Amino acid sequence: MITKTFACPGCNTQISSQGNPGDKIRVVCPNCGKKGIAIFAVDKADSKTSTAPSSIEVADLTKKYKDLTAVDNLSFNVRTGEIFGLLGPNGAGKTTAIKAILGLIHTNSGKIKINGFDIKEEDIEARKSVGYLPERVAFYDNLTPLQTLHFFCELRGDDKSVAKPLISEVGLEGAINRKVGTFSKGMVQLLGVAQVRIGNPPVYILDEPMAGLDARWVKTIRERIKMLNKQGATILFSSHILTEVENLCDRVAIIDKGKLIAEDTVANLNKYLHIKPRLEISIPGLSGRIPEVLKDLKDIEEVNAKDDKLFVTCKSSVRSRVISMLEKTGLKIDNIKTIEPSLEEAFVKLISKDEGGV
Repeated sequence: MITKTFACPGCNTQISSQGNPGDKIRVVCPNCGKKGIAIFAVDKADSKTSTAPSSIEVADLTKKYKDLTAVDNLSFNVRTGEIFGLLGPNGAGKTTAIKAILGLIHTNSGKIKINGFDIKEEDIEARKSVGYLPERVAFYDNLTPLQTLHFFCELRGDDKSVAKPLISEVGLEGAINRKVGTFSKGMVQLLGVAQVRIGNPPVYILDEPMAGLDARWVKTIRERIKMLNKQGATILFSSHILTEVENLCDRVAIIDKGKLIAEDTVANLNKYLHIKPRLEISIPGLSGRIPEVLKDLKDIEEVNAKDDKLFVTCKSSVRSRVISMLEKTGLKIDNIKTIEPSLEEAFVKLISKDEGGV
């Protein structure tokens, strides 16, 4: 049993509650009567096991628009305390799935729960525990960041005193009195991240949070997502940017044409698809040529050369033989590096298989 003490978001009264890891217990502030949910987080290592509780449960979700099936019998769970990536090409159904999870659109079938609350039957309670950042963030151009957050605090019934710390948290304190209409897209996204933090929800759903941003803002948003997760938050975010999903996520679900193609860790997806690591071998003077000695060597799946680097895909048991044969021909090897399989390779292979490719 764990005892958790936290401040009421309405009046800052200290409240204590007891529960076990993974429990979600309704609490009522004895001072102001504000209701909420105490979530007893699972240890990060435990949260990645298949027996961990789920903060978001999606079962058999289908959404049709006349003759178009945008989401087709989609099922997945987001475990408490993890960062979960919903990955797919543009038009795959990611935004439709997210809107359905939040109860923002009517669905044809399926069951969705957020922190144990059914989104159709207990929609108000379900949404209370979620911070949602839509794909296209929009605020009033004539308001400052401070006025904007004060407005959202009033909507949620939260104390306005949280606004300034949240603005500082995302690095916008220097623009606190500027009109939002003068902001760049990256700054608007950061203000969106601050806005979803109001009320300190345990679950965050972020739809393409880094789309269209330059490298500086992508890095900032990535750091904020990691910070939220380190503080115990469960995060579901959608993206078509493969590297960001790979850098952030504990697990990933890949969808295409509304269907779930795969759901697992990046490492396990690569194992399932038999995607092997590549050797990157630096050889001075190679000049993009593939050494003849490797052309007929069995157990090499692929060999490419670019400038003074040789790229060899093969079984691990063959690597030492590749190096030995290159050295015997008199080639000087400056450096050897192993390139692990990427999410991009898994993604391409999965989508190819789904479309009838190899």
